[in-house]
Amino acid sequence: MAVRGDIRNVAIVAHVDHGKTTLVNAMLQQSHVFSEREEVPDRVMDSNDLEREKGITILAKNTAVEYTGPLAAKYGHPEGITLNIIDTPGHADFGGEVERGISMVDGVVLLVDASEGPLPQTRFVLRKALEAKLPVILCVNKVDRPDARISEVVSESTDLLLGLAQDVVEEGIDLDLDHLLELPVVYCAAKAGYASINQPADGALPDNDNLEPLFEDIIKYIPAPEYEEGAPLQAHVANIDSSDFLGRLGLVRIYNGTLEKGKNYGLSRVNGTIENFRVTELLRTQGLERISVESAGPGDIVAVAGVNDIMIGETIVDPDNPKPLPLIHVDDPAISMTFGVNDSPLAGTEGKDHKLTARMIKDRLDRELIGNVSIKVLPTDRPDAWEVQGRGELALAVLAEEMRREGYELTVGRPQVVTKKIDGVVNEPMENTTIDVPEEYMGTVTQLMADRKGRMDSMSNHGSGWVRLQFTVPSRGLIGFRTALLSATRGTGIAASISAGYAPWAGQIVTRQNGSMVSDRKGVATPYAMQRLQARGNFFVEPQSPVYEGQVVGVNNKPDELDVNITLAKHMTNMRSSTADVLETLTPPIKMSLEESLDFANEDECVEVTPESVRVRKIILGREDWYKWRAKQRRQNAAQEAAAQAK
Repeated sequence: MAVRGDIRNVAIVAHVDHGKTTLVNAMLQQSHVFSEREEVPDRVMDSNDLEREKGITILAKNTAVEYTGPLAAKYGHPEGITLNIIDTPGHADFGGEVERGISMVDGVVLLVDASEGPLPQTRFVLRKALEAKLPVILCVNKVDRPDARISEVVSESTDLLLGLAQDVVEEGIDLDLDHLLELPVVYCAAKAGYASINQPADGALPDNDNLEPLFEDIIKYIPAPEYEEGAPLQAHVANIDSSDFLGRLGLVRIYNGTLEKGKNYGLSRVNGTIENFRVTELLRTQGLERISVESAGPGDIVAVAGVNDIMIGETIVDPDNPKPLPLIHVDDPAISMTFGVNDSPLAGTEGKDHKLTARMIKDRLDRELIGNVSIKVLPTDRPDAWEVQGRGELALAVLAEEMRREGYELTVGRPQVVTKKIDGVVNEPMENTTIDVPEEYMGTVTQLMADRKGRMDSMSNHGSGWVRLQFTVPSRGLIGFRTALLSATRGTGIAASISAGYAPWAGQIVTRQNGSMVSDRKGVATPYAMQRLQARGNFFVEPQSPVYEGQVVGVNNKPDELDVNITLAKHMTNMRSSTADVLETLTPPIKMSLEESLDFANEDECVEVTPESVRVRKIILGREDWYKWRAKQRRQNAAQEAAAQAK
């Protein structure tokens, strides 16, 4: 096999908030990608508005660093070595992005926080790298944290690596376990742009004021791309992008052969057919920009224009000798939500040019399928609603939020789990959940997880005043859990989870202790009515805002549903005005985000999503029809319980 020594393809993988994007920022700055006068924002790779707002990476993105430092000549390429870097998400809900990123590279840099250590997503990305037989460089980041525990984190990461490697070997994948024992370790403070191979003291900066040791480890330990000389073209489509001028772009990794602009090639489709097309443009990434090139060879990661419906997983091949590569495999979805048209009385009343129809919503979901391999869209028994399945509720909530910002009006149902029947028994997805909380909240969190059928697996205390609890819990139990955790721990609890396979159905889980306050008529919320009802609970709506029958206008202090007349007006008298003594005494309403609304919604409720508003409402709006439906559900549940007891 021939080798291209002037290229290294590497993915940076880690858990949420361990510093991947900050490290990529520092690598770009120290490679002089930006001019001296250019103002570089923090987390420059997080280009999506939602990514910047939430502070997490959602989409896998690639950049290229042209390394021309002293190490380039040392390794035989004084003209420079191109480092193609894939920045991947750290949240398990966006695991499909991680799997796509790993499919393009020859090795990974595993970033681990010097205080938090390996967390569930660390296990997920590391296992994916081992299954692909990729070499791993351990990068311990944030070594300057006051609560850093560097030696323990390195030991925990090594133990995790060897444990996962043993699991992968038992599944039939051949790994060199002895080679894994020689794990290269780099100590980093990505925010400062420092890195060293010498372990610093806990809480201290590395003894080197640049990232040269990290660059050297990447060049030394990540293998250069190998290819077979004279082999036909094989270029795998791993991602999709778009351009205002060129249309859809396929981001491809070339494994064999050469891709040239203006020439004709074959595209091996997902269904096995070969379609001929002409490459109209070929773009190579340089820093954060794409530049046009005439050709690209083995090991290059380039964007290709010329096919309007190119799909992830397809292979660009030589039409005379097609040899397509295997499709990209992603794990099955675990959570589903129902996306449907907005049929509330306020649909289409809040602005012009809103996208309301079932056809518009279905077209948007179909477009999402093209670039997102980790979701599925299935029909339901209604022609204007679809079941959208994904890895987790955050991934689906992000999709709904993106659609809202694009001008769509829709309804989104409460998250449900995707069950499987195994040997005739209904099984549901389980999660391994890690929770970090101050010691005083340990009992509260344990009770919270017990209510959700969680089983504690381990507990550790590193003497810093914080406890790490690990649970195995049904995925159902985690729907709305983060909101409850933050409330119970006064905003200090940190939770992360990852799939733990399937287990038999754990039984009923009651996640909400309070009932809903539901408007029993259409109208406008009045301060007078809200003041009279204030002792019953907290409101979601403001005075003078429109409401309709079946809209959830607040949360009841008690577990029962409460139908309320929030439109009741106070009649004027000659003594005083109808509002003068009311407005000052009203408690401010609760403002919930889309994610919080999805967490709050009950089984018989959904969330109305518009570009201007997010409202919780009943699926069946008419109160009389809803009561009939609830009585029918109770009879069915009673019959099922009786049948179970009879068995």
